[in-house]
Amino acid sequence: MKRRFALFYMVICLAFAVTGCQPTQQTEEQESVAVQISQKGLNGSCPYLTQDHEGNIVLCWVQAQDTIGNYLLTYAVSKDGGENFSLPRAIPASAGVYPHDENLSKLIFKKNGEMLAMFAVSNPNPENSYAGLVFYTQSFDGGATWTSARQLAENAESSIDERYFDVALLPDGEVGAIWLDSRKTSTKEGSSLYFSSTQGRNGFVSEKVIDQQLCQCCRTDLYVDEQDRLHVAYRAILNDSIRDMMHMYSADNGKTFSERARISEDNWSINGCPHTGPALASNQQGMHFAWYTMGGGSGVFYSHKREGAAFTPREAVSNLPSAKHPQMVSYGGGKLAIVWDERVQQAEKFGNRIGLQLRDQQGQFISSSRLTPDSLRAIYPVVLPIDQENLLVAYTLKEDSGSQVWWKKVLVK
Repeated sequence: MKRRFALFYMVICLAFAVTGCQPTQQTEEQESVAVQISQKGLNGSCPYLTQDHEGNIVLCWVQAQDTIGNYLLTYAVSKDGGENFSLPRAIPASAGVYPHDENLSKLIFKKNGEMLAMFAVSNPNPENSYAGLVFYTQSFDGGATWTSARQLAENAESSIDERYFDVALLPDGEVGAIWLDSRKTSTKEGSSLYFSSTQGRNGFVSEKVIDQQLCQCCRTDLYVDEQDRLHVAYRAILNDSIRDMMHMYSADNGKTFSERARISEDNWSINGCPHTGPALASNQQGMHFAWYTMGGGSGVFYSHKREGAAFTPREAVSNLPSAKHPQMVSYGGGKLAIVWDERVQQAEKFGNRIGLQLRDQQGQFISSSRLTPDSLRAIYPVVLPIDQENLLVAYTLKEDSGSQVWWKKVLVK
């Protein structure tokens, strides 16, 4: 009887889109329903949101294939504006991917439909037991087949630690990437920041160092604005002890970069890595920044910079010092949406919830809300605009039995 029921359930699941056969959550703060997309019974984590060459929403994540530590980068596509997702597709060439929510593995689409998946792998060595490497694979037939994985660093033999990367579609149609790398000319603590871009189907070429002495374990952000300028944000190590956020840009497709500028003088002196990087967005009013610090106050903060002007004084996004891991997008004619996670106490135990803050085109506060209940352990949210009034948010949900990836559509009139 149990076998017949299991078979019936599996058939029903295959008959519907992913939404129809997965668990859901209803929160008190939002009317929208959250949906589990990762495979039930096996660990899933590290969600990342993007769009394909046709404008469809794509959600990728790291999916366990078994219970002994084998993972694959997996993705699903929504062709109806975030109402439903296709059945997941795994990328076989990503075997060895290491699940790390701050060091997100990612999928990006060129305008011609070619796909590039970039993923993190573990690389413990005598110099650094936590080291990792970055690999990528390409598909030229819509994901039917993938090239053999290649290491991102061209001088792979000299690079023993590559992590905390980001990718973006460049103005010339190629894919740009930045990452932290162990190769450096200084003996001072910190990683080098590298930039590289693809050359057609040949993969990444002409890598170069664009800054040095960066915080080794905070993600970077690569962003292209409406004027086709490349923006880079990251946490640097200043005076060998201060770990504050920096910004630089390129107006020539990454050939040259500006001098770096300090987003906020937080003066956070810490002998360690915070594991939480910056977020960027832009609109007609300029660039917008969100980040975590414990310098001069703890939590997630926001700043704004118009062209030719200074960074505005920082503003707290959440009143909780436990707020971390911000992500930000521009939507609805230039409004801003910031998501983050924060730890909250529930009776004798702690939970983690996802926060959402909306700001207008000038960066002025509109509203804040919670997207998940305090009783859950929801972490590392990502966000993507759907249209003028809707966002898609995905996150990792930690449970005693493991972790899962959930998503929800959020109305933001």
